[in-house]
Amino acid sequence: MPEDDAMPEDDAIDELRSQWRRERPDLDLAQLDAMALVGRIKRADHLLSKGMKRVFVEYGLEFAEFDVLATLRRVGAPHELTAGGLLKTAMVTSGAITNRLDKLERKGLIERNPDPTDRRAIRVRLTEAGRDLVDRAVVDHIANEERMLSALSPEERATIDGVLRRLLVSLGDTHLG
Repeated sequence: MPEDDAMPEDDAIDELRSQWRRERPDLDLAQLDAMALVGRIKRADHLLSKGMKRVFVEYGLEFAEFDVLATLRRVGAPHELTAGGLLKTAMVTSGAITNRLDKLERKGLIERNPDPTDRRAIRVRLTEAGRDLVDRAVVDHIANEERMLSALSPEERATIDGVLRRLLVSLGDTHLG
């Protein structure tokens, strides 16, 4: 927020809310406020995703591919999970995760091997090239996120973080998978 604590200019959601107030004055203002908040969360997600895409393109990755590489990197050595384990963290269909893994394997960033303890399972592991790439990309990714959030003070970021955590927990998002 600006230093003088003045309200920022209206955003696109303010315009949408005004249109609803004009066209449907019978709608409850609190409900319109809820719709506006959800709209802002969705628009922020869209704009942040668009901003993140610019960094991933520099590394020849899509967000979904970076997500797989980052997941494997952060689980620690040997930087490996079963395909099912990756599926649980990705919140996508098994077909989508297979597509991501196919692309990453073709790029030489991951390898798939049979699980020695379960013939039905496949283990996905970062290659050295994959680890090098994700280690470089994550630095630029974090700097980019910092840049995108620079309009917010540390206190505002902490407030938003806490409120969104409470919302996610209330929606049942308490574990990866």
